[in-house]
Amino acid sequence: MGTQRPPKLKVWSLSLGCPKNRVDSERLLGSLGIGVEHVEHMGRARLVFINTCGFIEPAVRESVQRVLDAVERIGRCKKRPLLAVGGCLVGRYGARTLAEELPEVDLWLPTDALARWPQMLARALGLPPPDPGGGYGARLLSTGPSYAWLKVGEGCRHKCAFCTIPSIRGKLASLPAEHLVAEAGALLDQGVRELALVAQDLTSWGLDMGLKNGLPLLLERLAALKGLDWLRLLYLYPTGVTPELLRCMRDFGPPVLPYLDIPLQHAHPDVLSRMGRPFARDPRKVLDLVRGVLPHAVLRTTFIVGYPGESEAQFESLCRFVEESRLQHVGVFAYAPEEGTPAALLPGQIPDDVKERRRNLLMEIQANISADWLSEQVGGRQQVLVDAPHPEWPGLHRGRVWFQAPEVDGVTYVSGPGVYPGALVECDIVESATYDLTALA
Repeated sequence: MGTQRPPKLKVWSLSLGCPKNRVDSERLLGSLGIGVEHVEHMGRARLVFINTCGFIEPAVRESVQRVLDAVERIGRCKKRPLLAVGGCLVGRYGARTLAEELPEVDLWLPTDALARWPQMLARALGLPPPDPGGGYGARLLSTGPSYAWLKVGEGCRHKCAFCTIPSIRGKLASLPAEHLVAEAGALLDQGVRELALVAQDLTSWGLDMGLKNGLPLLLERLAALKGLDWLRLLYLYPTGVTPELLRCMRDFGPPVLPYLDIPLQHAHPDVLSRMGRPFARDPRKVLDLVRGVLPHAVLRTTFIVGYPGESEAQFESLCRFVEESRLQHVGVFAYAPEEGTPAALLPGQIPDDVKERRRNLLMEIQANISADWLSEQVGGRQQVLVDAPHPEWPGLHRGRVWFQAPEVDGVTYVSGPGVYPGALVECDIVESATYDLTALA
């Protein structure tokens, strides 16, 4: 008789916030050294795990509410699962403070102990100690077969006046290239076609290890991996987008995509200066640099409107910048004062209704740009990476062309032969909308 396998650990899990949190959750659950089975009902779970976000106040409120909801649902379970809560909420307010407010939580996992999460959770569950670093090769994917996020570092070395991340996640801590290459290889072995690199600032990778141009070196190692079709870069700090990096991206060619996510946050020099952002005199320089080396690059950015002291004239300057720059993907956020940040103490706080009006106006400008640009893609032919079946229309799937990043950009609806989750298929682009495309294989 063969050796009987131990039963899988039944887990109900939720990861809130950014893709970096998603990676932390996948690494944690994959590193426990025991098979994991996701369940939809907490009453069937042995572990309920919530990875929280605490970046901005609305995220804090959502995280607290999700924990409270879990406490209530667990209270109705016949057999009580262990409730573990980790992430940025814990990093922002501290486990001791939260434990006093929410004593029903069995285990708090703070961000400054990220490397010890597997050991802490295994101990609480009565499981054998997991292999240290095992999460780099045994991630439990939650994104489907087509893509995966690859977090290359922790923390941030910048000090933007509005941002809570350095106080929550600490200083820059790059993950070693050996770990990342091993993790990427394991993800590709699971059939993943696209890797999207994420960090608070990708361009800082390796600086804390004494590497001056670390990101190109990392890209070279990752791009050489077999089975990788697309390698995407998200969250590039503007001053780190150097000619050297752009030339490397150009010279590597596939699988490195000419797609760059460069959060500019604003375009007026006075607002940028109050934000503590670089290139305060002329943010157009980084766009000109990218387009000079990679003329067909697709650019994504984010802007904050209603920052303290932002005048109507400064907002109108931002609107003109967006109209003239013709960026393909833009996210717009209304500024929210965050406790503990210098920006929260600045004079000239803007009323909420003004901030929302400015956000809506800027999004309307960008919607027209996006609709025009996508209409130009109709009649062309593109590869579509298929993510998942459409939940309502049999035979129709959601996918993406190379200039659509997962979860943050629009999608391409695709149908035809050879279309299934994880497939990369040649398609005709037949229709466009404001943010999405339709394709036929």
